Amino acid sequence: YFQLAEDIGAVGVPVINCGIYCQMRGKGGVDMNSGEFRQYVQDMHDLIEFCRGDKNTTWGKVRIDLGREEPFNLKYIGIGNEDLISETFTERFNMIFDAVREKHPEIIICGTVGPFYEGSDYEWGWKLAKEKEIPMVDEHYYVSPGWYIHNQDYYDHYDRNASQVYLGEYACHLHGRHNNIETALCEALHLVNVERNADIVRMTSYAPLLARHGYTSWNPDLIYFNSSRIDLTPGYYTQKIFGNNSGDQYITGNLSVDNHRDDICKRIATSTVYDSQTGDLIIKLVNLLPVAVNTTIDITDYNVSNNTAACIVLTGTPNDQKAVPTESVIEVAQQFIHEMPAYSFTTIRIKTQ
Repeated sequence: YFQLAEDIGAVGVPVINCGIYCQMRGKGGVDMNSGEFRQYVQDMHDLIEFCRGDKNTTWGKVRIDLGREEPFNLKYIGIGNEDLISETFTERFNMIFDAVREKHPEIIICGTVGPFYEGSDYEWGWKLAKEKEIPMVDEHYYVSPGWYIHNQDYYDHYDRNASQVYLGEYACHLHGRHNNIETALCEALHLVNVERNADIVRMTSYAPLLARHGYTSWNPDLIYFNSSRIDLTPGYYTQKIFGNNSGDQYITGNLSVDNHRDDICKRIATSTVYDSQTGDLIIKLVNLLPVAVNTTIDITDYNVSNNTAACIVLTGTPNDQKAVPTESVIEVAQQFIHEMPAYSFTTIRIKTQ
């Protein structure tokens, strides 16, 4: 798992059971005074030692004997996953949290706030996070296109002094569970919201990621495959475009629309970031309307060093499940006109000095 993460340039976030039996079957937690529960706590320490220990440690030696001499880059550990935030959970979570934090204060511990963006688990999970000063919490939600359209300010109102957010599972779900242009653009709308609030939402991961044709237990997934081919979805390209164009500084901007109807304004979104490594200004434009939108882009505060820019466009009909992005070179200036196609996600990288 950690080798795979390293190979693809990622950091693994292992999530460990905190001593709770399957709540869907009405069972409680492991007896906190039992050897079984002590083993749950020890599993945490053993995992960290496996990743980071040297040859003089039990589990570090196991890793080395498996052929991995250098440590793995373990930065995060999740405790619990979509649990009912009950007294049973809280007692066990607190004991494991305190044990890991005392022995490994350098590890960023991620809590859980249940499987939804609202409700008792969400509220009590956040209450616990604030009381325990948990560094990060794992939010999950699978919702309809309408939710994304009407909640583009979702993270704008989060407490900047509370725990940070790992949006660990999310996806746009239509009736019939198709991954198409409509769902991909709704997720792009949401990632614009997330990018604007990157001081709160430090990490995101679409879920689920991988599915083998004929062996799926969940739908939709991002990447489908069999023994001979890989099938990429429109949602995959949304993730790839955002991931490859994340920048490292958010640029506050203004978006004005000449038609002030709420249903129109909420289907247009934009985000601008700056990449200090390349000097690129990266503009993202989302249009969930059935018509093209003519835009005037004003970046007069920046010294544009090239009159052309790389442009990526993902577009298609709402139910298009095979859409792939196209790349081109467009003319740009400190103020220029650009047309956003109907149902599209556009990214423009502009060279600046």
